[in-house]
Amino acid sequence: MVTSLELLAPAGSAAIGIAAIDHGADAVYIGAPKFSARAAAGVSLSDIDRLIRHAHLYYAKVYVALNTILTDRELAEALDIIREVYELGADALIIQDVGLLELALPPIPLIASTQMHNNTLEKIRFLEAVGFQRVILARELSCDEIADIRRNSRIELEAFVHGALCVSYSGQCYMSQAVTGRSGNRGICAQPCRSRYTLMDGDGNIIRQNKFLLSLQDLNLMNFIPDLVAAGVTSFKIEGRYKGIDYVKNVTAAYRQAIDRFISEHPGYRKSSSGKSALTFSPDPERTFNRGYTQYFLSGKREKVASLDTQKSIGQHVGEITGVENNYFKIARHDLQNGDGLCFFTKKNDLAGFRVERVDKGKIYPNSMKGLAIGTSLYRNYDLAFTRILKKSSGDRRIAVEMDFRQENNSIRLTVRDEDGNTAEAVKDVLLEPSRDPAQTGKQTETHLMSTGNTPYRVVSLTIEPQGPSFLPAGTLNGIRRDVLEKLTIIRREACPRRSIPFIPNDVPYPEKKLDFHANVVNALARRFYERHGAVVTEPALETLSVTTGKTVMTTRYCIRYQLDLCPHGRNSGRSIREPLRIRDGHHTYRLEFDCRQCRMFLILEGKNSLKKRKLTRKEREVRS
Repeated sequence: MVTSLELLAPAGSAAIGIAAIDHGADAVYIGAPKFSARAAAGVSLSDIDRLIRHAHLYYAKVYVALNTILTDRELAEALDIIREVYELGADALIIQDVGLLELALPPIPLIASTQMHNNTLEKIRFLEAVGFQRVILARELSCDEIADIRRNSRIELEAFVHGALCVSYSGQCYMSQAVTGRSGNRGICAQPCRSRYTLMDGDGNIIRQNKFLLSLQDLNLMNFIPDLVAAGVTSFKIEGRYKGIDYVKNVTAAYRQAIDRFISEHPGYRKSSSGKSALTFSPDPERTFNRGYTQYFLSGKREKVASLDTQKSIGQHVGEITGVENNYFKIARHDLQNGDGLCFFTKKNDLAGFRVERVDKGKIYPNSMKGLAIGTSLYRNYDLAFTRILKKSSGDRRIAVEMDFRQENNSIRLTVRDEDGNTAEAVKDVLLEPSRDPAQTGKQTETHLMSTGNTPYRVVSLTIEPQGPSFLPAGTLNGIRRDVLEKLTIIRREACPRRSIPFIPNDVPYPEKKLDFHANVVNALARRFYERHGAVVTEPALETLSVTTGKTVMTTRYCIRYQLDLCPHGRNSGRSIREPLRIRDGHHTYRLEFDCRQCRMFLILEGKNSLKKRKLTRKEREVRS
């Protein structure tokens, strides 16, 4: 049995989704026109249609994200959108709100968003039993935990392999809602986790001041594809619906190469789409947006994963300064060019940057020498040459076809067969003229038939009968080639595999009996869903609450104590710290609590509820009504 592996890329727009396909993605995920967890990345139905038509030509899939929690008034509109994207040909729907499962959904496969907090075997087995075809795993899971889920379930497993990390378990972060009124579960997170905080002990003494205590490095699991496959993952997801087209091109191409290397060494696996991408560049995730990379908790071992000194991209490490003069500096081997952007950490560990104005005979002239000294480590966070390459057409994806050309009496016949077994044929009546130079005519015939131009095809083999064909005008050969490939395109689109899976409600018991605000229940249908499955909703979603003081606004596997060598159970703990610890920004204070047995940290909002200090917006009033 051959297992299909899927490289899943983000699409902040149709153009970015098409670029992802062209650079090797087997599938893309894109926001619905409304109600996606990246509200600013929703796209129009016409753009979704355009993306689907392009993707399906390569048997690639398009998943539409409608994964926010919904009010009662929004459910009807959401259902209309779901029906429309289904009619357009969407391959699956990514959702968070279980209230949608109480509606008459079209037979579209359902994917459980990571916003559903899919971090336990019990939760995932429930989602499988309810009728989900795939679950997007919590980023915090280790390979061993994923493998245990695989052994005890049959649902498809999708895992993030690259991109920005939310410090909280997805779907369990209420920090933005509590302090700004912008809910992450409603797709409009204000990202307070990327702000500066000061850490204090129980006596109010400052431990760390004005640092990015909750901002994590970016995920990079490119070298762990074999481990994830062994654990049971079949869909490898790149984060980034807010990222630009350059980022998506580069990272998608890099992971395409990594997965293809694995497939080439393991004959029991194949990619899940068709065609091969030819690139004009060498992919390198180090040369694109990143805050430094981490493997997070994949190995099961704790790792220091925070980017304490900056929440911004630092990019690619290029070396250390070896010499400094008044207006230039030197570093060992480099490929820096005029216009590159470099950054470094100052003596106070603040991130500073400058532009390369000129490179001349090993001397690098920046627009500012401030803070530069021998030994300073430099990072390139803007690579001008690389960016210019990616701005152009940098990926060309072609489907392999075999051609058979025959001359029969006063007609020619061209048959084409693609790599998926689809065939098309074109026949044309012609007046055959004997060739004066059969060998040369054969070469010309071959040249015209194999010149597929801007089509999505590449000819890998061509047979010509007879081997010394009669002379035919170039227009005739080009015409029959064009006709047969147009027919093949129609056949491929009609034959593109698409699953139709009706959702049938049941009453499988939910693994918990009582649900508080962490269940994110906003609408009556979501409440009805949980009640039908034997759970009682004791508290609605935090978005509906008027007071959030005292609530746990973040639950995370990341631990500040471990990051700063303050863990009482750690080998590197240098001193005893009086608790409770607190972090604060300019407006709010949060108490930290720890569950060392499960390695969990909780942030509890203290002080007055900031929402009571201002007038609620219309949308906030609607959510609470």
